[in-house]
Amino acid sequence: MKDRAYAKINLALEVGPARMDGYHDLKMVMVPIDFYDRVEVVESDEDALICDRGYIPLNQKNTMYQALTILRKRYHFQNKFLIQLQKQIPVRAGLAGGSADAAAVIRILNRMMKLHMSQEEMIDVGLLVGADVPFCLFNKPCIVEGKGEVLVPIDIHTNFEILLVKPKAGISTKEAFSSIQEEDKVPLDISKLVQALRNDDYDTLVHHLGNHLEPVAIRLVPKIQEVKEAILKLGFDAALMSGSGSTVFGITKSQELVQTAFEEFKKKGYFVRRTHIWKR
Repeated sequence: MKDRAYAKINLALEVGPARMDGYHDLKMVMVPIDFYDRVEVVESDEDALICDRGYIPLNQKNTMYQALTILRKRYHFQNKFLIQLQKQIPVRAGLAGGSADAAAVIRILNRMMKLHMSQEEMIDVGLLVGADVPFCLFNKPCIVEGKGEVLVPIDIHTNFEILLVKPKAGISTKEAFSSIQEEDKVPLDISKLVQALRNDDYDTLVHHLGNHLEPVAIRLVPKIQEVKEAILKLGFDAALMSGSGSTVFGITKSQELVQTAFEEFKKKGYFVRRTHIWKR
């Protein structure tokens, strides 16, 4: 059985106080984008992972393997599976690639094994793998709170083009959160951003993007600032780092600008992708 594992970007990411469990309280606006890995799961004589990229761990550190292990323990099935991954989403990029892959495995096994999981049960399992997995399970624009388990869907009526640009250096999510300082937490007006998305108010949207982890990531990987400045200099209406980085995205209404910028960054050796918000 096959499924697509869609990437995401954060239009807003607000980091709250640290929790007792080691996570931080978060408030985010997350949207799925039309950029995905392909995951296929088939029954087999033994568990195995296959990937077309050599840098993906094919062991217990792999998020897909973790999802399988949790589901097997919780729902008491003994079946073995071959999981095949065609990888497109870069790692350590702030695009939730590993989380999306795990979410795809949960959705597939829910169907294959007829687990009849409720939304709450899927979120519980996803959260055991990673904080972004609950969002990736449903691939709908959402306000995301808590440590990632509280999802409030948003009806989006604003359309724009997105360019993804990733420096070669990636960033560990754990390192980003552990390095955040209070002065990084500039106030974000997430309610205005959400209202702009709902009301097709593009001008308000571009002025209310924000990410508390961006200044942290720039200290760790200064190239992120260079990429952001280059995107804005080319004429994009806004640019922001996604998640804990290191991918920076630019937004514009101009398909021509996206194509020009795509070619410019590609020549310089960056990972670059043209995309848009994915809507069902």
